[in-house]
Amino acid sequence: MRDQHPAPGSPARRLSTRETAELLGVKPETVYAYVSRGQLSSRREPGGRASTFDAGEVEALARRNRREAAGSPGSGGDLSVRTRITLIDEDRYFFRGVDATELAAHHSYEEVAEWLWTGRMTRGVTFTAPPATVAVARRAVDALPEHTSTTDRLRVATIAAAAEDPLRFDLSEESVLGAARVLIPTLVAALPGRRRRGHDDGPLAHRLWDRLTGIEPGDAALRCLDTALALLVDHDLAASTLAVRVAASARAHAYAAVSAGLGVLEGPLHGASSGLAHRMLLDVLDQGSAATVIADELRAGRRIPGLGHRLYQGEDPRARVLFALLEEVPHAEPALLAARDIVATTARHTPLHANVDLALAVFTASCGMPASAGETVFAVARTAGWIAHALEEYGERPLRMRPSGHYVGPKPPQPLPE
Repeated sequence: MRDQHPAPGSPARRLSTRETAELLGVKPETVYAYVSRGQLSSRREPGGRASTFDAGEVEALARRNRREAAGSPGSGGDLSVRTRITLIDEDRYFFRGVDATELAAHHSYEEVAEWLWTGRMTRGVTFTAPPATVAVARRAVDALPEHTSTTDRLRVATIAAAAEDPLRFDLSEESVLGAARVLIPTLVAALPGRRRRGHDDGPLAHRLWDRLTGIEPGDAALRCLDTALALLVDHDLAASTLAVRVAASARAHAYAAVSAGLGVLEGPLHGASSGLAHRMLLDVLDQGSAATVIADELRAGRRIPGLGHRLYQGEDPRARVLFALLEEVPHAEPALLAARDIVATTARHTPLHANVDLALAVFTASCGMPASAGETVFAVARTAGWIAHALEEYGERPLRMRPSGHYVGPKPPQPLPE
């Protein structure tokens, strides 16, 4: 029989392995698996051979397990992760409870990033990187083959910046945020492109512009880029963000977690959509009508990029904001008209709204940027969100991102292969 709760000031109640297993509803060997994963701590009493466990710690783990079991369908459905960062609800999305589109309309990318990280608004903040870190990252990126993708360049720059940071294994909030404020401008500085004197310390959007196009920017175009960065900072648990949280759950440092996100972003189903929409827009502009281009895409068995989003029944709020800003960008009208033609053409049978990828494509095509520019904007912007999720995950129990596999292979025991 278990002891009653101790009186104040008395030693903490200890449980045997059998009692711990009963309370958790698992086998005794699973109790030691919890210990090996860092989810429980054990202690051997003086003169004793068996391990004992703190009752409060065991009860807390049992409560967590019950909550997670209640939030996860028994059939092995979608993983549910508690987060205070982003909420998507009724065709709107919010950063820490504040409308994200309003934040992006009134604050710079750096200010929105700080809000996402700390819940505090820091006016006028800019991110700068030490020259030594930038130099290491540039050397690493410049050594890559010319045909290297932008995402690969960013991943190499991330690894180089990590190697330059001796404090990268410090997972305290202060250290992680310090690394983030250095990493993001390092990613921009390491990309090939113009490096104009006087643009190294200004807003990040100004520095990024010089890596995306040789065209001189106007105020409207720079504002559009800065707003796009702020809008794309985070979007709940996208595939890349989940990868970041898995890495952080294993206590990988912030640079490694960001690298995991960049690895997923390389996939054609996540990061490449704006580039596909960019090329489609150019085809529409070249042919003068969306009808033929849409027909060719569908005939080839491809979905039309830049349309629809599974999290929004109506219009993607990020696209709505960017399209409004693009109305003020010089030379954007032809691409805007082409985008509207695409939406109208596809709406004949399937009423899909434009998403942020199509809006990004209008921006990049209008400003003389390559098709990969939208992916670059997305990756730089989302790095701030990945850092926010990594920080949040560091505050959870380690290795909790461990779903159980459902084995469907040959029933054991099978004979040894010949």
